[in-house]
Amino acid sequence: MLNKLKSGIVLLFVSSSIYAQHVITNNYQTAAGVPHLKIERAMIYTPGNSWLYNHHPSVIHFKDKFIVIWSDGIKDEDAPGQRVVYSSSSDFFHWSAAKPLASPVKVNDTLTVLTAAGLYQYKGMLVAYYGEYTHNRQNTHLWAKTSADGEHWSEPIDMHVPLIPNHGPEAIKSGRLIISGNFLFPYTDDPRGISGWRLSSPYPDSLYSQDNSAAFYAPAAKLGLPPLCEGSFFQTDDDVLHMLLRVTGKGWKGRLWLTESADDGQSWSKPVETPFSDNDSKFHFGRLPDKRFYYVGIPDTLHHYDRNPLVLSLSSDGKKFGQNYIIADELYQLKKEGLYKGGQYGYPHTIIYKGFMYVIISRQKESIEILRFDLRQLRR
Repeated sequence: MLNKLKSGIVLLFVSSSIYAQHVITNNYQTAAGVPHLKIERAMIYTPGNSWLYNHHPSVIHFKDKFIVIWSDGIKDEDAPGQRVVYSSSSDFFHWSAAKPLASPVKVNDTLTVLTAAGLYQYKGMLVAYYGEYTHNRQNTHLWAKTSADGEHWSEPIDMHVPLIPNHGPEAIKSGRLIISGNFLFPYTDDPRGISGWRLSSPYPDSLYSQDNSAAFYAPAAKLGLPPLCEGSFFQTDDDVLHMLLRVTGKGWKGRLWLTESADDGQSWSKPVETPFSDNDSKFHFGRLPDKRFYYVGIPDTLHHYDRNPLVLSLSSDGKKFGQNYIIADELYQLKKEGLYKGGQYGYPHTIIYKGFMYVIISRQKESIEILRFDLRQLRR
């Protein structure tokens, strides 16, 4: 056994397996005494009498306008017929009507299920990603479409990876792109993000054939782990990647888990539990222009699955996220019931643009809303 201590990370090499432990924690307990940010907000989409399920949103700023995509379902979560739609705005407040980006096809007389999977841009080309599987959550594929104007889109491009991403590609310091999935974290050195994807995972490849909203349970159970899913990562100055993971289902104990990579995402450590609190929802990590790390999510553990309030937590070292702000906590009233519809601030995705943070969320998996706030409110 070889023990190596470097930059606060303990790496143990045992039978060729790498275990990494970098303690990442927060100090959020309740909303009492936590300051509220001054925000602006705009409702992008609220359904009428059709297309009642709306979730998995992402936002980007591309060629003088904001563009968002999300999953748009007929009534229930991830049911056959679910499509991916997009909308745009030049001023944040006024948004175009939702238009289909990708529509499902029939397989054995049943429509497939499409899931919005993030946005990316490179040298004037916008890439929108979406996942697809058959109604029994099999035959998982990741697709992309490209656009020069955010309005006219290419034919689908097969990414040749069997997953539904949690977040779209994000660039690390080396220029490599990494996709956050549930337990698959594909990477490519193609700066366009449309070819050369290679799979990586903390799990042995003998345990899986695909990664989607149902496929993460079995391999975790075989390894004695809780159901780990929906990762988001950040990279510290020592070049280590820290991928935090949600735990859901019966395994939820109110804590995020962690896997790390010290080789630009080619291999990942065995996941470990962290003290970082979580409400059982998606979250997003990133870095501010002033180099502080941030988390946007739902750290409350007292009201499981309420997904409220939406919180920003900051860290100067990527270890202790101890500076908290309430982004939003206003309630949204569900209009139409549907399978698994709920959660006040669902599945946040963030971008930083011209001194503001933009946060897009779903509201009870029914409406899509975007928030923003001036970063100058964040004290040092």
